[in-house]
Amino acid sequence: MTSLPSGTAARNRNQEMMAFFIMAGLMVLAPLVAYPIFLMKALCFALFACAFNLLVGYVGLLSFGHAMFLGSAGYVASHAAKVWGLPTELAILAGTAAAAFVGFVVGILAIRRQGIYFSMTTLAFSQMVYFLAIELPFTHGEDGIQSVPRGKLLGMFDLSNEITLYFFVLAIFLGAFLLIRRIINSPFGEVLKAIRENERRAISLGYKVDQYKLAAFVLSATLAGLAGATKDIVFQLASLTDVHFAASGEVVLMTLLGGMGTLFGPVVGAFIIIASENYLSRFGDWVTIIQGMIFVVCVLAFRKGIIGVLAEKLGISL
Repeated sequence: MTSLPSGTAARNRNQEMMAFFIMAGLMVLAPLVAYPIFLMKALCFALFACAFNLLVGYVGLLSFGHAMFLGSAGYVASHAAKVWGLPTELAILAGTAAAAFVGFVVGILAIRRQGIYFSMTTLAFSQMVYFLAIELPFTHGEDGIQSVPRGKLLGMFDLSNEITLYFFVLAIFLGAFLLIRRIINSPFGEVLKAIRENERRAISLGYKVDQYKLAAFVLSATLAGLAGATKDIVFQLASLTDVHFAASGEVVLMTLLGGMGTLFGPVVGAFIIIASENYLSRFGDWVTIIQGMIFVVCVLAFRKGIIGVLAEKLGISL
């Protein structure tokens, strides 16, 4: 397993932190020029894409069923807030814990397979979760869980105020983003990259590859669950949309568009996709076709994604 020279690694970390502070500053000012609801939806999907990228971009495991973590966490968080009456922060934690549990159960079975077999296993489990979401009483089937209370953060900050809620969501996103960055740049992250590049070599060096894969899978599921729980609190609704296969396909598109295996790529990809859905909604079903055209252009012109190509041109780490 190779590593970058200490000077290069330090320069890359500095560039990443500088880009992070620029991103954070722009997001703090964003409510001045855009609707908070749109921004919060984009932030939630950006976190979802970052969680997915942790698995596919740094371990090389392509999941076709990541929506099961997004949706299951949303259902549990919504039920906890509305029926159990838990405070918002505890409801989100409950949803996140549920996604971690689902990720552990699915991961134990899925990591035994590689390549397309791993992908199809995750898809099969995702369809099972979708069926459960239709059939289980607490999910209310096609109606979903509606009128989920936003509550008060720490009993003091009224989250019915959109600006207050926005900064709460922003804090969750930035905290999770920094956690992902720390994971990627840790010794654990270096082993994940080694597994992605040459799994057999990692095994020959004595690493217990399956344990690392499972840990990465559970971490990715947990962070995806955090995104789903937060999203459903924001929109006060848990529905079948978040556990549908289309949501899994959408996060793949976001990650590839922004740049798989880059830190900031999924964020850019998520904002582009959510913006296209929001501002091109008047075109109806044509939005899907437009997104497909964007994806085709990206694959042909930006093989490494927008951020991947930009980082390569500028010679910086993003």
